[in-house]
Amino acid sequence: MLPLFAAAQIVQPVKWSGTEAGNVNAEGVGDSVRLKAVIQPGWHMTIIEFGEREYDEEFTDSFVVTLAKADVVPIRFNACDDKMCTAPETWEWIGNQPSAISRQPSSSNDGRSLWVIFLLGLLGGLLAIFTPCVWPIIPMTVSFFLKRSDNGVQNAILYGLSIIILYVGLGLLVTVLFGASALNDLSTNAVVNIVFFLILVLFALSFFGLFEITLPASWSTALDSKARSTGGFLSILLMAFTLVIVSFSCTGPIIGTLLVEAAGHSLLAPAIGMLGFAIALALPFSLFAMFPQWLKQAPKSGDWMTSFKVVLAFLELALSLKFLSVADMAYGWGILPRWLFLLIWIACFLGIGIYLLWNIRNVSTTRKIIRALVIIPSLTFAFYLAPGLRGAPVKAVSAFAPPMEIEGREVFNDYEEGLAYARQTGKPVLIDFTGYGCVNCRKMEAYVLDDDSVKARMKNYVCIELYVDDKRDGIGDKNSRIQREQFGSNAQPFFVQLDVQGNQVAEPMAFTTDPMEFINWLKY
Repeated sequence: MLPLFAAAQIVQPVKWSGTEAGNVNAEGVGDSVRLKAVIQPGWHMTIIEFGEREYDEEFTDSFVVTLAKADVVPIRFNACDDKMCTAPETWEWIGNQPSAISRQPSSSNDGRSLWVIFLLGLLGGLLAIFTPCVWPIIPMTVSFFLKRSDNGVQNAILYGLSIIILYVGLGLLVTVLFGASALNDLSTNAVVNIVFFLILVLFALSFFGLFEITLPASWSTALDSKARSTGGFLSILLMAFTLVIVSFSCTGPIIGTLLVEAAGHSLLAPAIGMLGFAIALALPFSLFAMFPQWLKQAPKSGDWMTSFKVVLAFLELALSLKFLSVADMAYGWGILPRWLFLLIWIACFLGIGIYLLWNIRNVSTTRKIIRALVIIPSLTFAFYLAPGLRGAPVKAVSAFAPPMEIEGREVFNDYEEGLAYARQTGKPVLIDFTGYGCVNCRKMEAYVLDDDSVKARMKNYVCIELYVDDKRDGIGDKNSRIQREQFGSNAQPFFVQLDVQGNQVAEPMAFTTDPMEFINWLKY
């Protein structure tokens, strides 16, 4: 449980307090209030808005202001040190209630992002159930719980909770060891992405049948033996740990993909993703533990498992390109252009369809139907991707494929250069903070920025596109620092509008797939 408490600590370097001020009487009641913010050493606080006016001033140790007691004054601020910035917050001081300084939630995309990570975890867990490493554990589970006559339902629930605790604990441990900002750096690190690319390719080759990847049998045998000889909750926990160990050779790539995908969203994102994964994986095992007789209706391993492994191998190959692509873009290698990425994806999904069509006459009617349910969408998806080779947006893969060039707009990739051009031409500025490893950025480019109506409006702006994870010559670090220190955010996508004088003219815009919402946000 130690990682749970460590991950629950929220960084808040600014402490607020209020005291009576002005003409203070004998009871300590005054006609005004003195509001004070004490800032931790090494941090500085920027007041973005104070009352109804822009403030934009920095303080390094404390901020003190005296207000009329009846005033209701909102203060919007954020704080930064040399490594990170907190998200902008709005606090409100109500003058006639000296203790009432309340934190008000700011508009954020974090909640939606966490739901996406949770759903991705669920999908990964459902996929893991049918992998060749997990499926054989079902008889082991049933055998274990058949020998326990005490509290069947309770034990089954404890078993499922144990699986969830182990996987969520892994997600929390990774987050605590590396931290959210470090995970964000890891998500675009060349070595990390190349390693994950090679791991997925390795597992794909294994699923194609070239070789077998297994953890030492002694590990799972020892754990299983210990679980059977131990009583109570400890034995159930050991059984759950056996499941984790035995299944790792198949769930490892799914878990790794999920953790890297969650990196940079928020401190809790890896744990939320693992929670979804664990729930999906634990549920059927809890049910089999509760009702062992269900095993009789479960299909036995056989030819269908071999077919499933081959389909999974093609999917592993396709997904591996995501990691290679991120490293390629972040470091500017140019080895995986968009057309080659799409070509390999087309080959993978054509491969799934052709493989399942092969010898389809020799399988049972039930399996023909199941194969058809995979063949039709696989071939359809491959043909859907084909126009992408000629420049079509193919929005369904926008989150995975390298970004496409959006025609009809001039874009600067340097902050100062873009601002200088804006001053020269007298145009307002639209800044797009983005990232090569940012899935939502790719989706927004495909669904919003490539929309004709949006492109027409964006011609009124000088567009500055800043990649915060560009690894070349410190470009990404510089762009990330600009976003954190000047605009109080470290999440992408993040759009900012400046007028011709360089003043911010609207609240920043985060992720959306609605072009009209983006158009309505634009001021020019």
